[in-house]
Amino acid sequence: MPETQQLNDLTTQVRRDIVRMVHKVNSGHPGGSLGCAEFFVALYNEIMELDTDFKMDGIGEDLFFLSNGHISPVFYSVLARRGYFPVEELNTFRLIDSRLQGHPTTHEGLPGVRIASGSLGQGMSVAIGAALAKKLNKDNHIVYSLHGDGELQEGQNWEAIMYAAGNKVDNLISTIDLNGQQIDGATNDVLPLGDLKQKFEAFGWDVMEIEKGNDLEAVIAGLKEAKSRTGKGKPVCILLHTVMGHGVDFMMGTHAWHGKAPNDEQLEKALAQNPETLGDY
Repeated sequence: MPETQQLNDLTTQVRRDIVRMVHKVNSGHPGGSLGCAEFFVALYNEIMELDTDFKMDGIGEDLFFLSNGHISPVFYSVLARRGYFPVEELNTFRLIDSRLQGHPTTHEGLPGVRIASGSLGQGMSVAIGAALAKKLNKDNHIVYSLHGDGELQEGQNWEAIMYAAGNKVDNLISTIDLNGQQIDGATNDVLPLGDLKQKFEAFGWDVMEIEKGNDLEAVIAGLKEAKSRTGKGKPVCILLHTVMGHGVDFMMGTHAWHGKAPNDEQLEKALAQNPETLGDY
């Protein structure tokens, strides 16, 4: 497995990729992408058992489903840097006929992407279906999913959360990006979510928290702990405490950068705070 410094370097490079991609086309979602950089780097480089020779059925490997598909920049960057497709293809983000659309899609056959996502609230249901398929196939690998905290305001999630526990889908680890921000403001101002730990537990899940969601070592340790809790009769939920816009000081902790691209001057400031480590595309 890569050394921690290598993974930290990769995380910095991913942040460069994110702001450069969004800046180039003057559209996209940098805030949540930046906040989840450590999670994606850890998941794809330290935690999941995967095959970069991509096959849609995912048999014999761990699977990941991105539910909050608007944070596609971090997803694309990590997939490319992991070897699913050429890093140079990041240059095509959000361009017409590109495989790298603003929300991930499947019709262009992008390696690493198994569902179109971004219609919020649907990813949990898909992940449960994939986890049940693995059980039917006697495939002991794990299904991972990621969801925004504001996304949990969608009712379909709670039907799925109830179903997963009721059917003992214990090969599923669903992570909630708990940054407290959504497109229109703080989640507590838009529609408070209450105590998510108590809610998931009441629905029958095994719940754990990663308090330092932007500390790579803490994220790796937390994901390993979550993995150790699978196979025990309950789906596992991780409440991942992150800061929206982490790594770029003027974007941090505010919904203002949920879906806003940096201008030329702001891009230079963001890149100066994240020095090149592995080479830009």
